[in-house]
Amino acid sequence: MDTREHIPVLLGESMQALGVKADGVYVDATFGRGGHTRAILARLGPAGRLLALDRDPDAVAAGMELAAGDRRFSIERARFGEALAVVERAGLRGRVDGLLADLGVSSPQLDNARRGFSFGAEGPLDMRMDPDTGPSAADWLATAQERDIARVLKDYGEERFAKRVARAICETRRERPITTTRQLAALCERAVPTREPGKHPATRTFQALRIQVNAELDELGTLLAGVCDLLASGGRLVVISFHSLEDRIVKRFIRDESRGAALPKGVPVTDDQVPRRLRPVGGAVRPSDDEIRANPRARSAVLRAAERLA
Repeated sequence: MDTREHIPVLLGESMQALGVKADGVYVDATFGRGGHTRAILARLGPAGRLLALDRDPDAVAAGMELAAGDRRFSIERARFGEALAVVERAGLRGRVDGLLADLGVSSPQLDNARRGFSFGAEGPLDMRMDPDTGPSAADWLATAQERDIARVLKDYGEERFAKRVARAICETRRERPITTTRQLAALCERAVPTREPGKHPATRTFQALRIQVNAELDELGTLLAGVCDLLASGGRLVVISFHSLEDRIVKRFIRDESRGAALPKGVPVTDDQVPRRLRPVGGAVRPSDDEIRANPRARSAVLRAAERLA
């Protein structure tokens, strides 16, 4: 098991947004290496309860060690989109006082070259959060149509040169399979004609492939679709995202649920009678300069929070 340190992002801000109650019930939908989980447990009393999820077997193994010494805590190997199902199995639907989801990749995942998340070290081009499930990034690139590769790079990586990179991928794979991180990174360096300050030319391609391989935006949509059903009245939703695609989905979800259902014109209801499920708690929260200096991987983090209405 990889035990390299992972520094939880926006830790104080996320605990403040959750407003942890000593006897509350909480869900950490993305355990990672347990930084946020430990902070929640430190604020819970003997009657509190915390459920955690993660699809990464190494993360779950770390969580099981923690659970062995704390009866208030349990962890299940599951995708964060399965949070409602996990809560239902625990008999806690509608009783959760707070759910936290940190959508970033953990440092042990990034730093372990065998996982294939980073172009900074040579390793197999995998990128699966759960290495036992589904095709790897290399598998997907070996069979996907050029137009589909270009679409993924454009939509999920916001890569300006998506068509050029997709063409280069297809031309290369006709001669030899693309199976390693450095191989793909070098291809991106050749295919991307301009450089963004402080960004490697492969950054957007690697982000896009990771999102594609793990269906991350679909998982986020599923999580949000069920979160109001698992939260108790006054329960908090706290989401930390790391790129504009995720943040946009969270922002729009909170906005729509706080506005309430759109009613036909002329329906005789006052504003306070419009059914609403959430209210925003503050606005977007970003890491301080001090946190970014201490943990550069926090740079792009954005926290948004909302509270379940009765």
